[in-house]
Amino acid sequence: MMFAYQILVHTPPWVWILFAYLVWQGIKAMQPRKAPIWRALIVPVVFIVWGISRIGFGQQANAWPLVAWIAAALVLLPLGVLTPRPFDVDHKTSEIIRPGSAFALVRNLIVFSLQYAVGVISAIDAGDRALAIIVGRAISGATAGYFFGSMIALLIAYRRKRAADA
Repeated sequence: MMFAYQILVHTPPWVWILFAYLVWQGIKAMQPRKAPIWRALIVPVVFIVWGISRIGFGQQANAWPLVAWIAAALVLLPLGVLTPRPFDVDHKTSEIIRPGSAFALVRNLIVFSLQYAVGVISAIDAGDRALAIIVGRAISGATAGYFFGSMIALLIAYRRKRAADA
């Protein structure tokens, strides 16, 4: 129990703020909502930045962490593009109207948990640090790739709906 407590205590405050924000956004996403397109891009941008930021962490004795990051990003980018995001566009305000779904909450919690677990493993276990770095980069790359694809798909769909209705 003390071990888990020490992990929680030594977690930087920004991680808890990010966690609270992602949970809040996921809970809000369970209700139908209307928002400007830029607001719909905040969570993808947060995960993309988090994914990219992990590239430079830790010592890079070889290229495998970067290779893992790029490969995972390329594998999950198409999934992000192909994941359906149903929405309509309010033509008066140009805002998007989304139905409620638990998908965003579940997705946010899974991605956060994976990123957090890898961060904890690489911080405590020096023996598994090399493997944790490679796995961590792969998860970060996959996260960035998925959300980059998601962001591209959302922007393309938004543009098409606006053009079709204009």
